[in-house]
Amino acid sequence: MLILMLSFAAYIFALAKRPLVYAGLALQTIYIISRGFELGRIPLVGPHDTLVFLSASIVVFFIVFRLVLKEHLPFHNATVIAAAVFTAGALSAKAHNMPLPPVLKTFWFEIHVVLAFLSYALFGIAAILGYLYIRKKENRLEGLQYRAILVGYCLFSMSMIFGGIWAYLAWGTYWMWTPKELWTSILWSFYSLYLHARLRQWWTGRPLAYLSIAGFIVVMFTYLGVSLLMKSSHSF
Repeated sequence: MLILMLSFAAYIFALAKRPLVYAGLALQTIYIISRGFELGRIPLVGPHDTLVFLSASIVVFFIVFRLVLKEHLPFHNATVIAAAVFTAGALSAKAHNMPLPPVLKTFWFEIHVVLAFLSYALFGIAAILGYLYIRKKENRLEGLQYRAILVGYCLFSMSMIFGGIWAYLAWGTYWMWTPKELWTSILWSFYSLYLHARLRQWWTGRPLAYLSIAGFIVVMFTYLGVSLLMKSSHSF
């Protein structure tokens, strides 16, 4: 837990000393790997571990997009704040250290969850870019926002496919219409709307930026809100 606390501190101080964002990511990577060895599995069950993975994934994609944006201070600051917030959430959540039930001990479950959270991270990056576009109109931000959502959408679609395979092998059905699965379909439909609207040029600029922010709100409700407010077979 000390490593995770140090990563949180690194993200906070990265607002003043930008290179510290790499230290924060390195510390979180060490924490994720150590948790994996400790548990003997990919640590992606429960809010604690998934929030750590989400935070680290957002920073990884920030580094990728930074290759295009270069020294874009608002993008840097917004990202490290998001990473710090998710890390703080992980610190406040109880770690899931119990053995997993047999239904979760499968490759299909693991790849399903990994792809889902990588897509969540990209949707988060898109929301940050949308917010920055609203503040200061830069055409390159809109293009990068679209790319983040397009790749995130592909990863999320793959996650749904692998999740369907996992569900079929576990329960004999591809889709059970639990609250989590219902909101997953809503989330997928939302980003389908975004991509269709952009392709057809129904909306451009700020409307799409607002849509990307609204989309990440749907992401967070699907991820955390459903788990907290409704019963589901999902533990993430």
